[in-house]
Amino acid sequence: MESRYDSEENRFNIELWEPKTEIGRRVKAHEITSIEQIFNEGKHIRETGVVDALLPNLKNEVIEIASVQRMTKNNRKAKFRVTAIVGDGNGHVGVGSGKEAEVKAAIDRAIRNAKENIIPIIFGCGSWQCMCGMPHSIPLIAKGKCSSVEVILKPAPRGLGVVASEPIKKMLELAGVKDLWSFSRGRTRAKYNALMATYRALRKAASMKNMAVMEAKEK
Repeated sequence: MESRYDSEENRFNIELWEPKTEIGRRVKAHEITSIEQIFNEGKHIRETGVVDALLPNLKNEVIEIASVQRMTKNNRKAKFRVTAIVGDGNGHVGVGSGKEAEVKAAIDRAIRNAKENIIPIIFGCGSWQCMCGMPHSIPLIAKGKCSSVEVILKPAPRGLGVVASEPIKKMLELAGVKDLWSFSRGRTRAKYNALMATYRALRKAASMKNMAVMEAKEK
């Protein structure tokens, strides 16, 4: 099931926000002004207020709502598992999941989890077929794996579009990627695993870029 869900958390007021973590306090004090700063410092986002404050135009997409059951001593407990993605279409994306007894609560939890997992994306033109130098794709080949699913992302020439399965395509479009080749293998019907493999590939690419920048500064 695929649908768009407008969370109540989008109506965020930074003045009324009371941060509970060090990162949150630094964001409210304007010491941190971007997600990139947090990512470069190797810190983890533990509260959604940080993302709401830094990325007010964030959009979310519910990719899957599934019913799951767990056996207890008394009987079976049924819950809903939701997979969601968030992104601003300008270089930031996150993936999350949540389980609750009610659909709305599961959606809220999945969106919160996705916001806490948000990462910056690096853009470039790494395709030998293009070499236009514009930031429309990714600058290098990236691989990610989650369970049995492995996803390989490759730079594509300008104007091609995003060549990927529907969930991965939606995620990349929310990230702001315009052109990309995507190859996947394994049990790709598991949408959460496919999205997490893509997420890890993008995170790995961003980490490699940061390492190159740090090495250049040291020299």
